[in-house]
Amino acid sequence: MLSPLVKGALLLLLAEACFAGIGAVVKFTSSTASEAQVVFFRNFFALLLMLPFLYRHGFSLLKTKRWYLHLSRALTGIISMYCFFYVLARLPLAQGMLVLLLSPFIVPLIARFWLKERPSRVTLFGILLGFIGVMLALPGGTGTANAIMLIGLLSAVLVAVTKTTIRYMSDTEPAVRIVFYFSLLTAVLSAIPLPFYWQPLTHDVWLAFIAMGVLAAIGQLAMTRAYAIAPASDIGMWTYSSVIFAGLFGYLFWQEPVTMAWFGGVLVIFYAGYITTRQRLL
Repeated sequence: MLSPLVKGALLLLLAEACFAGIGAVVKFTSSTASEAQVVFFRNFFALLLMLPFLYRHGFSLLKTKRWYLHLSRALTGIISMYCFFYVLARLPLAQGMLVLLLSPFIVPLIARFWLKERPSRVTLFGILLGFIGVMLALPGGTGTANAIMLIGLLSAVLVAVTKTTIRYMSDTEPAVRIVFYFSLLTAVLSAIPLPFYWQPLTHDVWLAFIAMGVLAAIGQLAMTRAYAIAPASDIGMWTYSSVIFAGLFGYLFWQEPVTMAWFGGVLVIFYAGYITTRQRLL
């Protein structure tokens, strides 16, 4: 049988593939839809896909004494989403995904002081090595791009807070409940500005929004389950894998160049994940 650490890593890889797919959809729709529409329909369709889980588990799924954590996660998540989508619409896909790739570097710091988790020296080295790999994989930016990345940094911090919150509440809250409340609350919150930023949408954009909802639901379930069964500080570096998927999608759909530096960074990222996982299995 696979250990919880390996299961968590595999689930996080699946989640990051879905999140990179969402990034590709956001980039595709950014020229037609407003950011308010993108954020709302990402959450709305994800909520629709979660309704069968509510039917299956009944309203007992909604019973919680930690509603404040669900609300806190929704607030940090939706602000991060707006920042992230803003960055993706203005930068190449692989470079824009750096927003999420920064969060594993921040998660262990938050987990150390909030959850009292003590990452080993090998884990810290692996995280740092993964961060270096990301820097190698992504191209340098202009002054304007660097300014946009400041918004990305805010998004990364909020993503790290969100992931650590999942770990904190997972002792009493099952993954399905966490994802359902996230989808419900973010859908409600993102509906508020929607009438003020409504634009006509094409048939292709509607299909893209539905696909984004599917990817969001799968990604949230996989990520929530991953952080529920394994420490955030030990599997967080696998978030770096999204650069691989982002680079692939960027090359396939927008012909964004894939350089030798990108391949070198990918190798460093995988090695960082390998040494961190291996030292927990020995």
